[in-house]
Amino acid sequence: MGPVNTGLVAEAGDVHWLRADIALAAAARRQAGQLARAVGLPDERVSRVELCVTEMATNLLKHAHDGSLALRVVRTRGRAGVECLSLDNGPGIDDVQRALRDGTSAYGSLGIGMGAIERLADVSGIHSLPGRGTVVCARFWTDGPPPEPEPVATGGLTRPITGEQLCGDTWAVRALDCPSPALLLLMCDGLGHGPLAARAADQARAAFRASRHINPEAVLRDVHEALRKSRGAAAAIALIDLADQRVHLSGVGNITALLAHGDRRNGLLSTPGIAGAHLPRARTHTMPFPPGTALIMHSDGLSDRWKPHDFPGLFTQDASLVAGQLLNQTAVRRDDAGIVVALHRPS
Repeated sequence: MGPVNTGLVAEAGDVHWLRADIALAAAARRQAGQLARAVGLPDERVSRVELCVTEMATNLLKHAHDGSLALRVVRTRGRAGVECLSLDNGPGIDDVQRALRDGTSAYGSLGIGMGAIERLADVSGIHSLPGRGTVVCARFWTDGPPPEPEPVATGGLTRPITGEQLCGDTWAVRALDCPSPALLLLMCDGLGHGPLAARAADQARAAFRASRHINPEAVLRDVHEALRKSRGAAAAIALIDLADQRVHLSGVGNITALLAHGDRRNGLLSTPGIAGAHLPRARTHTMPFPPGTALIMHSDGLSDRWKPHDFPGLFTQDASLVAGQLLNQTAVRRDDAGIVVALHRPS
């Protein structure tokens, strides 16, 4: 029996990746302004978005190593907004709290500082690893206050292989109300890269949205059937039961899924195979999901050799920022990269 009530919480959409070069500030301002107007932000709010990305871009150009901006429209529970992520590979910020003080520029750029970005945005965050890199997140919602924080916060990010515009990795999150409150998560990696991989990923995400099942194995079968005429994909489905604080996962192919709690890391195994071509009898793995635990699912475009202690302070941050920093530090340029995270906040 399918869920009585289900709703899309969030899903992958078009991410506009802009690499740091001499034209970054102008390109970022133009792209961010277009996104802000597309979701209906008034002119004054559009200007705030443009100022925010200009500061981000200038910081990257003056002081960062191999930086990028990721700009996108985000939608959750009927709300729309613009999200701006700044990602770099160093040098990092030794004193984040000082950088957040108004009037102190983190890198000495425009002089408005990280504190002003925090004031401009409805939601913002920063995580820095000295010597390794910094990620800054700023989000602007269309109307009213930001959505109320959820007990389990979710977010994700995708980036195509260098030289491609379309990404073959995708993710999505749905909320279920039957038989008890729960979340369903999808992480999918279309085989190969380019348009055909992206098409398979889009078909998988559509099947995930349309599925009337709750059981991860059954949802995975729906995805498998939808991909029969595609090149196929690796895919994993996770069910987070909010009442009994457990996560149930069923996957096929090379999707990494793990739980991080403190310095501990526990893997959730997928079955060898290809959704759309060969789906062996799926198995569901179940593990506790208490407050303070993070569920991370990612494609093989990210290295799976990282440890939670490599990222001090990260898993208390905004979910998009967590996804961004993990992708920033562990993804490779020679493959599509995709990640989705769920953070069970301490009460």
